Amino acid sequence: MSEITHDSAVAVSPTSPDDGLSPADLARKHGLEVSGARVGLGDYVRQMWGRRHFILAFSQAKLTAQYSQAKLGQLWQVATPLLNAAVYFFIFGLLLGGRGGLKNEQYIPFLVTGVFVFTFTQNSAMAGVRAISGNLGLVRALHFPRASLPISFSLQQLQQLMFSMIVLLVVLLGFGHFPDLSWLLIVPVLLLQFVFNTGVALIMARMGSKTPDLAQLLPFVLRTWMYASGVMYPLEHMLEKAGAHSWVSDVLLANPAAVYMDLMRYALIDGLPQALPPHVWALALGWAVLVGVGGFVYFWKAEEQYGRG
Repeated sequence: MSEITHDSAVAVSPTSPDDGLSPADLARKHGLEVSGARVGLGDYVRQMWGRRHFILAFSQAKLTAQYSQAKLGQLWQVATPLLNAAVYFFIFGLLLGGRGGLKNEQYIPFLVTGVFVFTFTQNSAMAGVRAISGNLGLVRALHFPRASLPISFSLQQLQQLMFSMIVLLVVLLGFGHFPDLSWLLIVPVLLLQFVFNTGVALIMARMGSKTPDLAQLLPFVLRTWMYASGVMYPLEHMLEKAGAHSWVSDVLLANPAAVYMDLMRYALIDGLPQALPPHVWALALGWAVLVGVGGFVYFWKAEEQYGRG
């Protein structure tokens, strides 16, 4: 305490108990926390579960609004992949002979299944890369777990696939493939692929939040992935025809897009020439756990950075 005397008047400047404390110490003393600070992983998961209704409602709203300006509306959810399948059939099935000896009653369901399954992954990645950068107003205005956005976009793509599965069912019946017990495998296949796709969306969301130009590059990466996964042709047959080294074949056949397409095709289509390798289910589970869980943790580690700068 200092004391100054002037004309019989004394001025006292009192000391504060907070004098000498650093900003961090002051914040701890008064119970202050950094705005938007990342919580622990367990708390983050609990916050996500508390926002489950928001995630579902947001995905449904996005799905409804996606084609609201088009005259055919939600029909484009099915028409777009079907038109792609028609183009691929003309080019690879008729012109280039890429059907690998499959007859129309097998090749057309084979092709449509591949297009629908790969489109599910492709659209999840494309939606994920813009999940944060395309919703900055929402991210900056409200406090919520940011992982809700890429997860809701992946859920939107799952709902969109459900419409496509109805058309796929019609295609299968039209070419003589009738319901069987193996069709029940659709449920675990889609569940594993959804977990994998969600992980991809989370990874792309974090990367896209800092590098918006990634959204322009990603379509070229996905197109390359599509050709390397056998969407339009039996991949193993084409690799044998090209004389690829065994390790190249192993890598391409083990890539997650090829794995989920193979599982779906062998569950739905009768009489495919080659048996499904027994290790494919292990690969499907491994990819779902690795990318799904890893993508979630990778996204969570940058939680406090989203919407800043």
